[in-house]
Amino acid sequence: MALRNALLATLLDGEASGYDLAKTFDASVANFWMATPQQLYRELDRMASEGLVAARVVRQERRPDKRIFRLTEAGRRALRDFTAEPPRPTAMRDELLVKLQAVDEGDEAAVRASLEERVEWARAKLARYERLRLRLLDGGTEEEHLARAERVGPYLTLLGGIAFETENISWGERVLTILERRAATREIG
Repeated sequence: MALRNALLATLLDGEASGYDLAKTFDASVANFWMATPQQLYRELDRMASEGLVAARVVRQERRPDKRIFRLTEAGRRALRDFTAEPPRPTAMRDELLVKLQAVDEGDEAAVRASLEERVEWARAKLARYERLRLRLLDGGTEEEHLARAERVGPYLTLLGGIAFETENISWGERVLTILERRAATREIG
């Protein structure tokens, strides 16, 4: 998947500046796609030159002018084409998993510390996702939200992010328990 598709999907919510897109991207699209603000701005410029988005300049008095981006019909067609294609299988590349694979000969304490950090990071992200979910539900139930929401996609991807981080926490805690038991067995034996 290209960054452009994630940006096109984000712009379905309406016009946004690059800054606003970066904030929105971090809060929602980051459930499944990571990018730096610099990458976002470069891609927005490319998309504008290809006619997928249109930009307009908004003059500001005490700040630099900002560009506001919106989807064009060509961008909507590109997004429809993208959603019609079958997705590529997910490929996992995770440095922590390589470290765990080598833990028997490696620095087990450092690997455990990295794993603990991953679990804490996942907990923080899960808490952020849960706060976002509560804001989306706005005191109502999931069914009520889905009945009144203009778009269901952001909620569905949020559920995917919640499931992903919940599983990261569960897996990380299990692996830590296994490593702790292993260390205790070696001390006794």
